[in-house]
Amino acid sequence: MVTLAVVAAMVGTYFGYTAIVLGQRSILQRSRSSAKHRTGFASWLVQAGVVEVRTVEFVLVVVAVFFAVMTTVWVVFGTFAPAVLAGLLGGTSPLVLYRRRRSVLQEKARDAWPYLIEEIRLLAGALGRSLPVATLEAGRKAPTEPMRLAFDAAHREWLLTTDFGRATVVLKERLADPTADVICETLLVAHEIGGADIDRRLAALVEDRRTDLRHRQESRSRQAGVRFARWFVLVVPIGMALVGLGIGDGRAAYQTTGGQIAVAAGILLTAACWVWASHIMRLPDNERVLTR
Repeated sequence: MVTLAVVAAMVGTYFGYTAIVLGQRSILQRSRSSAKHRTGFASWLVQAGVVEVRTVEFVLVVVAVFFAVMTTVWVVFGTFAPAVLAGLLGGTSPLVLYRRRRSVLQEKARDAWPYLIEEIRLLAGALGRSLPVATLEAGRKAPTEPMRLAFDAAHREWLLTTDFGRATVVLKERLADPTADVICETLLVAHEIGGADIDRRLAALVEDRRTDLRHRQESRSRQAGVRFARWFVLVVPIGMALVGLGIGDGRAAYQTTGGQIAVAAGILLTAACWVWASHIMRLPDNERVLTR
């Protein structure tokens, strides 16, 4: 009940502030202009497919999760200090979930790019479309909604300006992905240079993307068993702690000074092992170097 009251108060304060001070009547009401380049955490949210979520809203979710986890641990174990620590770690769960979502969307995008470029080759070669038109038409067949929305935004820019350079800027901004940056710049250069060898350039680009995709798929397949085993880092300690509640005076033991220290140490060690395992299994990501 305490957690629900805190969450309700925070949400109510947020809506009151945005309605009175900012004149915003909906949580989804915001500028959809693509003129500003997204950087930092905002770009990270775009990569996770949550274009309409602002940083302040994400922070509110983190705070709400913190109070929920802290209250739950405090009620179960009756210890305040470990509850605060667990709340701090639990508050990172939205970051972990969005990071996972971002990773899945980026993997799908990498998988899709070779086929999209082949579609561009077909439209620009056999069907005689211009390279900008072929690119934007092929984008309608993208496998993920964030990619399709990005291509739709770039298509609107193209219809308004007929400037492929500005359309690619919009596309790169909405996708916020290093692979998309390289492909968009390559397509833009091919369009500006022109000539009869556009098909050869696109074929080379397809081969490059397929090589990178093949290496990443091999690495992910080798890590499959390790990634599954990593979940035992969380499941086993939590299970043992819950079992300890029902043995003798387990709950009272957790409330002693030694018990609180042991719980806090267990939480820290579990978090450290999880972070370490995630770090050593992380595949390298390219940096965005072709942004404007």
